[in-house]
Amino acid sequence: MTTKYIIITGGVLSGLGKGIAAASIGHLLSSRMKIIPIKCDGYLNVDPGTMNPFEHGEVFVLDDGGEVDMDFGHYERFLGVRCSSSWNLTMGKVFDMVRQKERRGDYLGKTVQYIPHVTDIIKNHIFQIASREKPDLVIIEIGGTVGDIENELFLEAMRQIKEDVGRENIIYIHLTYVPIPHGVNEQKSKPTQQSVNLLKQRGIFPDIIIGRCSQFLTRKIKAKISSFCDVHPDAVITGLDVDDIYELPLIFEQEKLPEIIHKKLNIYSPPDLRRWKELIENLRNPSICITVAMCGKYTELEDSYASIIEALNHCSAHLRCRVELKWIETSELNDFSCLEGVDGIIVPGGFGSRGAEGKIQAIRVAREQGIPFLGLCLGLQLAVIEFARNVCGLEKADSTEMNADTPDPVIDILPEQKEITEKGGTMRLGAYPALLEESSVVRALYGSDEVSERHRHRYEVNPLYHEVLRRNGMVLSGLSPDGKLVEFIELPSHRFFVATQAHPELKSRMEKPAPLFYGFVKACLACRVIDRPAESI
Repeated sequence: MTTKYIIITGGVLSGLGKGIAAASIGHLLSSRMKIIPIKCDGYLNVDPGTMNPFEHGEVFVLDDGGEVDMDFGHYERFLGVRCSSSWNLTMGKVFDMVRQKERRGDYLGKTVQYIPHVTDIIKNHIFQIASREKPDLVIIEIGGTVGDIENELFLEAMRQIKEDVGRENIIYIHLTYVPIPHGVNEQKSKPTQQSVNLLKQRGIFPDIIIGRCSQFLTRKIKAKISSFCDVHPDAVITGLDVDDIYELPLIFEQEKLPEIIHKKLNIYSPPDLRRWKELIENLRNPSICITVAMCGKYTELEDSYASIIEALNHCSAHLRCRVELKWIETSELNDFSCLEGVDGIIVPGGFGSRGAEGKIQAIRVAREQGIPFLGLCLGLQLAVIEFARNVCGLEKADSTEMNADTPDPVIDILPEQKEITEKGGTMRLGAYPALLEESSVVRALYGSDEVSERHRHRYEVNPLYHEVLRRNGMVLSGLSPDGKLVEFIELPSHRFFVATQAHPELKSRMEKPAPLFYGFVKACLACRVIDRPAESI
């Protein structure tokens, strides 16, 4: 079968949800097709790994160690694929490739120009992925909005691709915004018209328009968009605001988007949404509600913890419960009464000393009061520090990341990291194996004695302190194959006190929740049933 291509662009404003739309379209077409998602980002960073979460949201880490855009989380969760870092093409990567080729003399002394040299790099990179992976369908999302100067070269490359692959093998889908101004109560098409005009000026004529709106698009507005934008009325699709992103494939199916794509690309891959609909129904109709405290320092921007939120959603769908998150900004945490009444506490990953002491105190509350606790990456490290200080008697125990002069560095930098000066792509990144203790909680949750989870960190539990931690009751329930690195810890006398150096949330799926999150939410539910009668919701 000839590889088909779907190009997804966006207009009017950023944050409309192109990534979720692309992932939803892929999910609807994945029953009989191998699909590869590619994301093109206009920023000049090589990857988002060095960007502040407030700047770009969560950094998503892949098995191969690539730090990529958070939309790859949506791709993996909706498509069930294991993505490659080469599928995230930033303008920083593109310019780096151009520079390397020019220095090698690959351009044979020619003047290197945006067109054709940069656009050729973009197209060749995409075609190399297609040649290597041999997919039935490639979905390419162009980040940002039409009109952004940093995306012009990507858009030009997408225009040229049409001639390379044949018009019958490619369609263009444009996501735009259909507002309903307050007091007017009428859907407005002008932003869509202007956005599509900008796209046409770049030589791209959309085959399908998805209008993001708080209501289903009316026949009148569909006809108007159709008339002004030269698309068939049936190809104007509602991108409805939804309470949960997993509902969007159901909306697209209702709008008959798969059928339109089938006809335009001459393919047939009917969606099978039976299990998906069952899980969505569980999310819509939970039987119990629990409250989980998220103790972090980026709580003002929930995108910083997007994968954790999704992992909890996956558990909710399987356990028919609603998880209400209580955001605790630990850099400002002095009064711990805010933790009263919570059913569980999560301390997520992060970097730096800001908020660390607040997190340590929240962990102590969880440990001493028997509140289910899940620590992720830095959360494990701070749990070890709290235990070392308050149980092992090492009152000044700390991490050398927070205090280089601590007399008891229970957390220390990886030896191979000490000489590294560059920041980007230099941490312990990607999937690493761990061997689990036979009778441990994590062994029971994973159902295996060896697991692989994704990592993103520089510091580890100091091997010099393994024995003192064990002697005082902490179980080092998962270690690297050589026994040097602590991957999981737990307290067996606690209801649920588990932490991991990894980020298991990155591999959680709607159909298969991450085991640690599933165990954590079950423990929270059990505590609510025991300690407080279930509330009707």
